[in-house]
Amino acid sequence: MQTHAASVIPLFARFPALQSIPRAPLCLLPSPVERITGMPGVDSLWVKRDDLNAPLCGGNKVRALEFLLGSVRPGDTVLTLGGAGSTHVLATAIHARRIGATTTAVRWRHDMNSMADAVSERIGSELDDPRIGATTLGALLRAGYLRLTRTVHFIPVGGSTPLGALGHVNAGLELAAQIQAGEMPVPRRIVLPLGSGGTMAGLALGLSIAGLDIPIIGARVAPRLFANRGTVARIARGTARLIASLTGEAPHVIHARKLGIAHQAYGGAYGRPLAAGTDAASKLAEISNIRLDDTYSAKAFVVALECARAQEGPTLFWLTFDARWLTS
Repeated sequence: MQTHAASVIPLFARFPALQSIPRAPLCLLPSPVERITGMPGVDSLWVKRDDLNAPLCGGNKVRALEFLLGSVRPGDTVLTLGGAGSTHVLATAIHARRIGATTTAVRWRHDMNSMADAVSERIGSELDDPRIGATTLGALLRAGYLRLTRTVHFIPVGGSTPLGALGHVNAGLELAAQIQAGEMPVPRRIVLPLGSGGTMAGLALGLSIAGLDIPIIGARVAPRLFANRGTVARIARGTARLIASLTGEAPHVIHARKLGIAHQAYGGAYGRPLAAGTDAASKLAEISNIRLDDTYSAKAFVVALECARAQEGPTLFWLTFDARWLTS
């Protein structure tokens, strides 16, 4: 059963000292788990419906934003950056507005798809300045200038910081509680999109804290330079140190062997559709109310299907964006 954000989240139940960290109650948690039936050749495939974790623009980003926007007040300005079709930029603008803040976003161009176009269009309607720069480097330089010349709350690309990753540690503990309650069996593996790394890092740490030895496979959707095992491990270690500094407990350890990277899902460029992903998303839409975006979820779903067909035991696919919200 879903509970409202005002309830004590698993992270705070496990670490009461962390309640000293400001948190904006943006989510409706826990997000449900469902079994997917009707996909050819698939026996045990489950989905964590994080697309349903907020009243609008649900997904993994809003979990991080609960902590990243915790100290933001009405009238403040939030500065972030990302690609033209960044779901992080969109989620930041939408949820910052929910608490009365405005968002300035610096964006750059990249390969697009129909869902990325829809995201970009909605971002433009949320911002006072919807301009899109030509290059990533130019965007980084402009963001640096704005940080120096304006009073803003800065959120890095993807919101992938130890503070933001706390939202995904909570997700790992939330999943552990759902497994304990019998809502789904213990998955043999979890598959999710890997972009800036915060979701995978926090989830791995949360599962470790819960005592669950479950491998996580990140379907890489961004360049290897940024989306890699080292980045995920670094964020996880930083998050573990943050928790330890506030609780007095020894930092929890993440074993790199439990972090797998699936490179075959990338498709050559961030935002470039993967034909197999588009096909898999279409099949899933025929048998459920689940919609996948081509930038992140459809690519990861291909990897989840491969695992579910080739390996024994339950596979859990972590759905990280509510594409229905933009297509309904």
